[in-house]
Amino acid sequence: MGLVVQKFGGTSVAGPERLKAVARRLVAAREQGHEVVGVLSAMGKATDDLIALAHEVSPEPAARELDMLLSVGERISCALAAMAVHDLGHRAISLTGSQAGIVTDAAHGSAKILEVRAERIHKALARGEIVLVAGFQGVSTQREVTTLGRGGSDATAVALAAAVGADVCEIYTDVEGVFTADPRLVPGARKLDAVSYEEMLELSASGAKVLMLRSVEFARNHGVRIHVRSAFSEAEGTWIVSQEELMEQPIISGIALDTSEAEATILAVPDRPGIAARVFRALADAGVNVDMIVQNVSAAGHTDISFTLPKADTARAEKILAPLADEIGAGGFAHDPDVAKISLVGAGMRTHPGVAADMFDALAEAGINIRIISTSPIRISCVVLAADAERAVQAVHERFRLHEPLVTAEG
Repeated sequence: MGLVVQKFGGTSVAGPERLKAVARRLVAAREQGHEVVGVLSAMGKATDDLIALAHEVSPEPAARELDMLLSVGERISCALAAMAVHDLGHRAISLTGSQAGIVTDAAHGSAKILEVRAERIHKALARGEIVLVAGFQGVSTQREVTTLGRGGSDATAVALAAAVGADVCEIYTDVEGVFTADPRLVPGARKLDAVSYEEMLELSASGAKVLMLRSVEFARNHGVRIHVRSAFSEAEGTWIVSQEELMEQPIISGIALDTSEAEATILAVPDRPGIAARVFRALADAGVNVDMIVQNVSAAGHTDISFTLPKADTARAEKILAPLADEIGAGGFAHDPDVAKISLVGAGMRTHPGVAADMFDALAEAGINIRIISTSPIRISCVVLAADAERAVQAVHERFRLHEPLVTAEG
């Protein structure tokens, strides 16, 4: 019939009964005639528990040893699932990331996949075995165990799907697909039948937790069709495909909320060339990732430069920018962690005027002030106070009537 990669997240493998349910899904696909590769995450909160254990032993665990420790969780899931498959009368083999041929760079904790040497997987499939691969991990070009960062099992699954030529990469999670907004914030949010790679990239980068950003990038670059589905039902999920495969182009596909960023400001910067370059070069050299940037020039000739960055990097940024502010004659450095970013995403806004105005109207009518605005051809993002974030999502969702059947762009 074809080759399918099925990835199961931590909630899907959280205990023995759920692992048995995963085994039944894998076997069902095999009995339908498919060759099957399964990618499993660690059970439930196992990774968090291992991180906590490491910090009980060491306040700053060595990155190499932390990767060695964290790689254990996915191996446990795979071995247990293989046992359950055997009990159902089918053959299975569990493989670590390195055994599966997943080669990465040497960045411990956030390694990137360089290539997949899938010979061992192909041989196991040719023997009629279900192949279970530990997600979230690989082996570096220096032969060290590496991990891929949060959500890394998604990247493992998509990379394997590309390497083995899978017909589809099924991502099984605890939700039934991609919704117009987080259903926990907007109970009337509607499940989407399909989303383009570009829209999913924007949603993932803007805070949607359904898929790891790098996995969507990999899928787009290698033409891997992703099917996001629930591990706990047979409901049809959401397809992530190329724009050309979509029958209709929505004006708006969804709204994402990101509460992981803080707002930082260099106050009263002297108005002369090169200041912004010095500020952001210093942050880049320190590995601080900056998202949205706005620069305001006052009548007095001074400039405030505001930007967003991960909350986890705020202390590091302050150590760099507080002395730099003094050096360049600025008024100082300030930061506010109590902000959130809401993003409206839709391929149809390229050719549909008024989307930004409607979004801003909705926020204004809800009494919500916008602090920073950023756009791309298919995304509009606004930074608001964290206390207003949920109301902001609900107001924008209602304004664009995203709970109703799909509205498509003209032409």
